[in-house]
Amino acid sequence: MSHKLLVRRAAVLGAGVMGAQIAAHLTNAGVDTVLFDLPAKDGPADGIVLKAIANLGKLSPAPLAGKALAEAITPANYETGLDQLKDCDLIIEAIAERMDWKQDLYKKIAPFVPAHAVLASNTSGLGINTLAEVLPEELRHRFCGVHFFNPPRYMHLAELIPARTTDATVLEGLETFLTTALGKGVVHAKDTPNFIGNRIGVFSILSVIHHTRQFGLGFDEVDALTGPLLGRPKSATYRTSDVVGLDTMAHVIKTMADTLPDDPWHAYFQSPDWLQALIAKGALGQKTGAGIFRKVGKDIVVLDLEKQDYRAADRAAAPEVVEILKLKNPAEKFAKLRESQHPQAQFLWACFRDLFHYSAFHLADIADTARDVDLAIRWGYGWTQGPFESWQAAGWKQVAQWIAEDIAAGKSMAGAALPAWVPERDGVHAAEGSYSPAKNALLPRSSLPVYKRQRFPDPVLGEKFAQGETVFENDGLRMWHDGDGIAVVGFKTKMNTVSDAVLDGLQEAVGRAERDFAGLVIWQHREPFSAGADLAGALGALQAEKLDLFEAMVANFQATSQRIKYSLVPVVAAVRGLALGGGCEFQMHSAKTVAHLESYIGLVEAGVGLLPAGGGLKELAVRASAAAGPGGDVFAELKKTFETVAMAKVSNSALNAKELGLLRGTDRIAFNAFELLHIAKAEARGLAEAGYRPPLPARRIAVAGDVGIATFKMLLVNMLEGRFVSEYDFEIAERIATVLCGGNLDRGALVDEEWLLKLERKHFVELAQQEKTQARIAHMLKTGKPLRN
Repeated sequence: MSHKLLVRRAAVLGAGVMGAQIAAHLTNAGVDTVLFDLPAKDGPADGIVLKAIANLGKLSPAPLAGKALAEAITPANYETGLDQLKDCDLIIEAIAERMDWKQDLYKKIAPFVPAHAVLASNTSGLGINTLAEVLPEELRHRFCGVHFFNPPRYMHLAELIPARTTDATVLEGLETFLTTALGKGVVHAKDTPNFIGNRIGVFSILSVIHHTRQFGLGFDEVDALTGPLLGRPKSATYRTSDVVGLDTMAHVIKTMADTLPDDPWHAYFQSPDWLQALIAKGALGQKTGAGIFRKVGKDIVVLDLEKQDYRAADRAAAPEVVEILKLKNPAEKFAKLRESQHPQAQFLWACFRDLFHYSAFHLADIADTARDVDLAIRWGYGWTQGPFESWQAAGWKQVAQWIAEDIAAGKSMAGAALPAWVPERDGVHAAEGSYSPAKNALLPRSSLPVYKRQRFPDPVLGEKFAQGETVFENDGLRMWHDGDGIAVVGFKTKMNTVSDAVLDGLQEAVGRAERDFAGLVIWQHREPFSAGADLAGALGALQAEKLDLFEAMVANFQATSQRIKYSLVPVVAAVRGLALGGGCEFQMHSAKTVAHLESYIGLVEAGVGLLPAGGGLKELAVRASAAAGPGGDVFAELKKTFETVAMAKVSNSALNAKELGLLRGTDRIAFNAFELLHIAKAEARGLAEAGYRPPLPARRIAVAGDVGIATFKMLLVNMLEGRFVSEYDFEIAERIATVLCGGNLDRGALVDEEWLLKLERKHFVELAQQEKTQARIAHMLKTGKPLRN
């Protein structure tokens, strides 16, 4: 049987927040999608769905990768539209969490579901087997649960929950589709309430709530402790609850209370009084403007339980506790937390202890392996380590002993004993696999063919993947290969910035690739692709007034871009995360770019008082001339990208980067970050196999000239008068226009690349010497934010 699920068309049932966003993400992935809801009481029958589609454009972060995609979603309703299900291959139900409503809907759609289609319920906690009971026999083997995390475009996790009747090949097909087409990390969950992610994640929140009260801490204090200091998102615990919605939180807690009567921690599955009081008042968190936190003018206030009122949110993590959390050795860190008398440290130990206890106790009933639990929490909640990884890193046996002592002393939230396997082991993750209580053995990762596309999967503690054979390395980068004829080069600098060693190394790498390989891929082991030029180094050279050194660096940057462009073997850029400034310019000069959907690409030099001078403006001018064609309107082509550069715009997706003119129409978009390297290598190999030659040198580039510059200046004067730009922004933008238009030449004059590169260098070096530019660079280095001076 095939592992393939062929999805030409999909349907999503339910146009609520989740349903509409799942439909949006299917559309991002190029899947023709129909979105259903109830017929509207008045106005057009599809009114509810039309409103939901319109609303997608207002949500932040944006569910759609490009604004125009909203028009691709087909609206439908359950009264007149069910015939549309007949040509769908995948149907995802995402209506409200009510068993009776879902079952009624299944009975209604069953006659219209084609004989090959897969039906999946995006439920966050209802029983998949119970849902399956109402389905006709022939549909049961094609039904399962698939639980996307919110927001579905950005959260990597998708939980796959088979029913007893689900066919294995159906699951494999869906897993393959979710992984490659939608870019998800799939974890198999058992059919237990709230599955894996929310079962452990919500318990973690409940234990934090319990211990917040126990140790008398403030909500803001707890958020200061349970965010980045623990390798968790900035929104930590209570702020996350506000974002999710306090009503949603209460609903999930109630689900746990109703469906898990025998859980030893059942007593804690209830919303605290303060939560019920906020909900009763309509303070549901971010969506209503007030919850646990509230914004008053520019200030943030937080609920104070003792005062029964809001107070300034100013309580922080204690310096002595921060010192403990900053310790590099996890064993030492946990020992110090446990022995410290500080209430914040005791609070943290208690939260970890109860989380570890709960996770170990329930591992056997909720998941196949400890890996599934850790990945679910990392991918669904944004933690850098899952609970079992944290425990194992801190010393499995020692921590297990401490937990057992606390249970015996009545300190832990529940008195249930740790499972018998816990003290017998030294940990749950090793190179050969992760622990499965059911098999009492370490199980390797899935052998499904789709995972062969992941050269470096997201590793759990103790997993190591061969790094490939080194071709050469210097201080800036490393070039390696796997014996498949395609070399890979990755940077070693902070944020993968471009230093002199990176520039020299790239030129060397291209030379070696030309001699010994069929192609070269620029790929980074982790995000970002590159935050651009090494600003600190540049500022140093400027302040020391070593102008010739500075100018040589700019010339070397341009030479590197040109070396990439005119390489005799294809150079493919594999972009994910930020690709700013020089990082953007390198991919512009590559034979092809493969960009992960979440690529934030921009020529942002204007923000630091400079202009793109790694060949970026030159390349835009070359493209405009080519697009206009002989005697065509070059200015009209330049106009499309001028604002992108002058306003230092950064794309909010790879698709948006195409709209902004920073990616080419022919560049590829990859949905799974862990497949990016595989796809980039395949592109490089494809180009090589097709007999790749670099482009001929561009020697007859038509420019917009002085007329173009004057026209851009008119646009800029309007922006200056409307106060959209500062005087200095105006000067920078004017210089950008000058380079893009080829300088003060006649309109339609022909120049070569060297002419444009020289213009870039001249204006770059002149700007760099200005006090205001140096102030902008210094401010960016210090605060990470642009200065508008």
